[in-house]
Amino acid sequence: MVRRIASQVHKQAARLLRAEYIKREPAWFKAVLDHPPLPLPPKAPPVRAEIEERLERRHLRPNAKLRPPKNHPLPIFYLEDEVRRQFFRDHPFEAFRAVSLVEGGAVEDEHPIKGKEWTRLGQRGRNPTPEDAVHFAVNLHRHHSMSLSVAYARAVAQFRSLRSEHDVATTFARMEAEAYGAVFDSEIDRTFEKEKKVYESEDRKVELDQGAMLARKRWKAILDVESGMGGWDRGQQYTSLWKQGVRPTYAPVAESSSSVETEALASTAPAGARRVAAGPDFMGVLR
Repeated sequence: MVRRIASQVHKQAARLLRAEYIKREPAWFKAVLDHPPLPLPPKAPPVRAEIEERLERRHLRPNAKLRPPKNHPLPIFYLEDEVRRQFFRDHPFEAFRAVSLVEGGAVEDEHPIKGKEWTRLGQRGRNPTPEDAVHFAVNLHRHHSMSLSVAYARAVAQFRSLRSEHDVATTFARMEAEAYGAVFDSEIDRTFEKEKKVYESEDRKVELDQGAMLARKRWKAILDVESGMGGWDRGQQYTSLWKQGVRPTYAPVAESSSSVETEALASTAPAGARRVAAGPDFMGVLR
């Protein structure tokens, strides 16, 4: 018997019964007639134009290989990512806060307050983190029938109020501790403070004062008032003597010379020079 398609077996059996080739109906014949199998989907022959177009493409690209379809994964979306992105856009300096990245041996258990029981951000602590604010906004949106914008606004408002209370409390606690003598500096800062106190001590000030006094005495200009120099006459006396032809000499003269040598020197000098010798010293002429 020729092999037939499964959906046409009952038709072939009906033909054989009509031709009396089969004397008795098979046991399955009535059941198949009551519930015939589904027909195969029709397959239309390809259009000639499409075949020609494919042949032209293969002729233009004889070595072209069909690329398998790329399987792109579905996009992974979490609502927390959107809220977190908006939160750090509104509070950029929260990203600069120090966060501990040390992980323990086990994953930390989730906070017991969650779902409909979580109605206030302060239920999880007086100093919330940005992650607490993000999860609180999503919790309000999912479990309290709030729109995401209203939930985010309420979460941000409570986060700011709690952070402000914590900052004020921390500031006053530090001031109170410093009033009782607490020091919050590091050891390096304390060392610098001790060194500064040593330099500012009284002994150091006395040493600096004495050194300044010695320096001033060392470079102090000592003037001999009784050396015979008079007041400053703006060079008028020098100019007058120069016009008279008196030329001063700057040769040093010993102070221990006798009065006879002084008189002889005065007698040999011109009249103008005698007046200079008799009067006060003029530009160190006689010295």
